[in-house]
Amino acid sequence: MTGAWPRLRVADWTDTRNTLHMWTQIVGKIRMAHAPSVNHWWHVTLYPTARGLGTSAIPYANEVFDLEFDFVDHVLRIRVSDGRHRQVALEPKPVAVFHAETMAALAGLGIETTIHAVPNEVEPAIPFAEDQEHDAYDGEAARLFWRQLLQADRVLGRFRTGFAGKASPVHFFWGAMDLAYTRFSGRGAPPHPGGAPNCPPEVMREGYSHELASCGFWPGGGAEGAFYAYAYPEPPGYADRAVLPAAAGYDRGMGEFLLPYEAVAESADPDRTVGDFLRSTFAAAADLGGWDPALTGALAGLTVARKTVE
Repeated sequence: MTGAWPRLRVADWTDTRNTLHMWTQIVGKIRMAHAPSVNHWWHVTLYPTARGLGTSAIPYANEVFDLEFDFVDHVLRIRVSDGRHRQVALEPKPVAVFHAETMAALAGLGIETTIHAVPNEVEPAIPFAEDQEHDAYDGEAARLFWRQLLQADRVLGRFRTGFAGKASPVHFFWGAMDLAYTRFSGRGAPPHPGGAPNCPPEVMREGYSHELASCGFWPGGGAEGAFYAYAYPEPPGYADRAVLPAAAGYDRGMGEFLLPYEAVAESADPDRTVGDFLRSTFAAAADLGGWDPALTGALAGLTVARKTVE
């Protein structure tokens, strides 16, 4: 289906999802190799675009370049600000081939790049150059997933306006293959214990160096993916907090609230359904964690004021 909230069963595109996961890791690591560091690894992420997923501009020498997965024409575009460009076809092919083609395209543009060419947060972690296992690409499934991301990005972006404290962009983390948005209380957090497969503990400690409440969407956790929300450190009583809508619940194995995507798509008002989930789960973290109320109230009149001006 191609409605506003596209339907895509995880079971129907698992092989493509797993291949695309590795491809996004390669592109994300290319960004990480050249972009200036930003706290919490914000410099490594990808972003939903009008065509797919992109890196945004990356500095190199006196120019900038970017990479974009185009899920309309099914190519990876590599563009330099001086007008030069290359592309790699998105089609059924092993990760090893995609990796070789992408690195060759960069070299052809004179962009010297070295990455840690092994995936993170997955098990087993097959080096990209050796990965002949992941080779599926269903273009229609990739397009539908991108359309899901666009809807999630839109609703998360609207939710982002209601917070006056430090907050992340809405961005795609290729490690876990999720679109995420995070708010911070302003206080430090205990060192994260780590535990993500093939991911050094210091990576997690940087990501979770300060108290936070995070939410997002990823292609797991439900028959068609799921929205999620969690707090770190998790305040006492968080798991038992009642949240909206009724279809949402706390998964003790994962340590987070989940709202199946299918419950959103089938609701009478999907935007409101996701919004209720985001607001109620954040309220649980903020109330139980003793966050400063000024962080959530300072922008309360922004929407009304904007509409008045318009």
